[in-house]
Amino acid sequence: MTGHGEGQSTNGQLHVLAEARSINNRFLKVNVRCSDGFGLLDPKIEDYVRGQLKRGTVNLNVRIERQLSSTDIQVNESVLNGYIGHLSRLQNSTGQADIRAEWLLGLPGVLQDPSRKQQDSEAVWPLIKEALDQAIQHLQEMRKREGSAMAEDLLQNVDLIERELDSIVVRAPVVVEQYQNRLTEKLQKLLEKHEVGLDSSDVVREVGIFADRCDISEETVRLKSHLEQFRSITRGANSNGRKLDFVTQEMFRETNTIGSKANDSEIARFVVEIKTAIERIREMVQNVE
Repeated sequence: MTGHGEGQSTNGQLHVLAEARSINNRFLKVNVRCSDGFGLLDPKIEDYVRGQLKRGTVNLNVRIERQLSSTDIQVNESVLNGYIGHLSRLQNSTGQADIRAEWLLGLPGVLQDPSRKQQDSEAVWPLIKEALDQAIQHLQEMRKREGSAMAEDLLQNVDLIERELDSIVVRAPVVVEQYQNRLTEKLQKLLEKHEVGLDSSDVVREVGIFADRCDISEETVRLKSHLEQFRSITRGANSNGRKLDFVTQEMFRETNTIGSKANDSEIARFVVEIKTAIERIREMVQNVE
């Protein structure tokens, strides 16, 4: 599910800003980008986030800034003198303009920050964790708002499936009755030509075979049970996206069996509507945490 969250923390010397963004993904993928000098913390940050989230592609940007004073910056005079010497010789040979101080200060190695040496990860981690907790909390709040809207949409599709299923249950006995009428009519017309009587037991036996072959009562009961289970999981305090995914697969399987056994155009139309709703559900539950 999509979302965005930010968090920050400071101890007077370091300021940490954590930004988390997530997009839909049926699995959990965490990408961490940390400030230079703190790359060793990337695996620890990823593990911590994986303990908080279950699904989605999560991009984390952790920026760590040092609060510098005038004594923190030092000029490497040997490096600076080396640059000046090279530039002076180049200036004399090409006749270029005077060398500007701002150019020199921007050259690599001229300015040194002693605090940029490798930091103690354990000392910095509490600040990072505090900022991460804030970012993840805000991310989750945004995802919950989206999830509430998604849950409403999911339940509307479940209600639609149930209405179509009720229509199938009503239609199923009519299919057998119509088959019996058609079979009786055809046999009577055929036997009248040969002046032979119709044995009703033969018709009953044939209709019984047809009714058994296209009986969908078990499938409709199981599908209705899956719908109730889906509602229960969706409305639960700890909705589980993978459980919803599994139940959706079972719903589709029962619907597919109903369509193949029913042998009726009206029921086939209801089945198409149910499959369309299940497909919408399946796309959404891929992103439910």
